[in-house]
Amino acid sequence: MDESRTRIIRLPNPKYKRSGPKSYVYLLNKYKFSPTKPGPYVLGGKVQQKGKFGISRLIGGKTHVQRVLQKKSATDARPGDVPAEDQQNDSLYLCPVTIGTPGQTFNLDFDTGSADLWLFSTGLPKKTNTTGHNVFDPAKSSTFKKTPGATWKISYGDGSNASGDVGTDNVNLGNLIIENQSIELAKQLSDQFTSGVGDGLLGLAFGSINTVRPQPVATPVENMIEQADIPKSAELFTAYLGSYKDKNDPDHGISFYTFGYIDDAARAGQEIYWAPIDSSRGFWQFQSATASVGGKKMTRSGNTAIADTGTTLALVNDNLCQAIYDAIPGAKYDDQQQGYVFPSNTSVDNLPVVSFAVGGREFAVQKEDLAFADTGNGTMTYGGIQSRGDLPFDILGDTWLKGIYAVSPMFT
Repeated sequence: MDESRTRIIRLPNPKYKRSGPKSYVYLLNKYKFSPTKPGPYVLGGKVQQKGKFGISRLIGGKTHVQRVLQKKSATDARPGDVPAEDQQNDSLYLCPVTIGTPGQTFNLDFDTGSADLWLFSTGLPKKTNTTGHNVFDPAKSSTFKKTPGATWKISYGDGSNASGDVGTDNVNLGNLIIENQSIELAKQLSDQFTSGVGDGLLGLAFGSINTVRPQPVATPVENMIEQADIPKSAELFTAYLGSYKDKNDPDHGISFYTFGYIDDAARAGQEIYWAPIDSSRGFWQFQSATASVGGKKMTRSGNTAIADTGTTLALVNDNLCQAIYDAIPGAKYDDQQQGYVFPSNTSVDNLPVVSFAVGGREFAVQKEDLAFADTGNGTMTYGGIQSRGDLPFDILGDTWLKGIYAVSPMFT
């Protein structure tokens, strides 16, 4: 296998601005969990009319209460809508993907926490702000075919959504061609989606959570396997997530994905540890029954976690979160940030080693990744590990993934 043909470089977004609260709000929206720690954001009920008539507003029909993310106001006792600017609407890293014949190139967020491949498209209303985005034009691709009757919709906890129709076309991932791959073309996007730099998303979770209706479609990795684009013995993909903080390391902090092989350079002679995967929720979910903070092991009987490359933070239960920040001098919980913070001048030597179990083995967070973003005052830093609220499982995003070489086999 020619490794260069499927190594897809993960490029840092030069316009990305780190913000702890905005990244946390993004996760509240994505996973629709309720916070268990105090702060301005809450999951509340919003009455909506399921109308039978009307154009600008719905009239008649039944009402129902929808659980939506809301923001508490300092001047109004009632929580209101979450402004678009309160959410991290951009991706820290993007990967180039070419679609169609001739190829049109897009910068996509590779996300193991979702299973849709969607793009900005020429079907969007003219009023949609697509400045700075690459927009797919199906009329310019000789291999595009529309899928009659198929639609898709992604909805988030704050009520924002993206939707459109579906077609098939050839998708080029590092010179690996996936023929007749279903692609989801946006015809409607909330402002939250247009304000970032990325041109869409490529989901790497399992196809069972794909949002296309009336029937979910296969993901790019599932089609690679079906079309024998990758070897039978290597039906997998890998993620090597470097960091700009690692620019002085031998790999210079490079990030990339591979499909159909394990990169020897990233593996660095280490034995691959395999853990059973539970794909029943559509995620890369595994047992994570222990964690360690500063050498002290905590038993977490029955606990599970998912690995999510579309998430910058790591989210764990409140007891573990508290133990982590108790081990950092000067750390505290900040209600206004809705997260744990610690002094920015904390040396790496004063940070604990934090590790989470994958099956029967623990893997550590790089100490420098315990710090995520400045809180805005130059003296405190928003931590890279935060509360998962009432979620029944941990979410281990880039904060943790940067410390490992993740190999994801499709044979779970």
